[in-house]
Amino acid sequence: MTRPRAEETDGRRAKGERRRRAIIDAALRVVAREGVGAVSHRNIAREADVPPASIAYYFDGIDDLLVAALMEGCEGLIAQLDQLHEQVRERADWPRAIAENLAGVLRDHRERTLGEYELYLLAARRPALRPAARRWIEAASGYVNGGRGGDGPAIRALFAAIDGILMQGLIADEPPTADDLEPVLRFLVQPVDYLRDRGYLD
Repeated sequence: MTRPRAEETDGRRAKGERRRRAIIDAALRVVAREGVGAVSHRNIAREADVPPASIAYYFDGIDDLLVAALMEGCEGLIAQLDQLHEQVRERADWPRAIAENLAGVLRDHRERTLGEYELYLLAARRPALRPAARRWIEAASGYVNGGRGGDGPAIRALFAAIDGILMQGLIADEPPTADDLEPVLRFLVQPVDYLRDRGYLD
């Protein structure tokens, strides 16, 4: 029996990963367009242009697919934070950088953001989604104060407000611009600055 060559194995693995990602992206599109109730093996397979059996091959069930979709969104947000962390050198520049990022998410990736937030809220009803829903908050908190953490209530308030900004932006007739959001972000970071300046944050 001839063993598959390494490049053949790698090619199949890459193809499988592309198909899995296509299924996840399709699930987010269906959720954004029609709601979580429209997520089924048949609908996702049609959206992703894959055989229905592929859904069961890559995911244990619908909840497993929804968790993967939510985690994909969280990891995307974390990647954006990594990029911002590399670009922003001065603490005073963070509000503008975050404002531009949020405005871009609402303007250029509205459908995907809508799907992710519908899944985020679904975690209130489905415990299986809750670890994925909390992932971005836990990871993003590590960027505050140069990665040294800080006052828990202030950080929770900051990220709760960012969630609110995104949700308000999704229901607005026109998405907010970076200029709209920058003053809001500058106000929101004041508690963190206040605590740091007074020695409560190292």
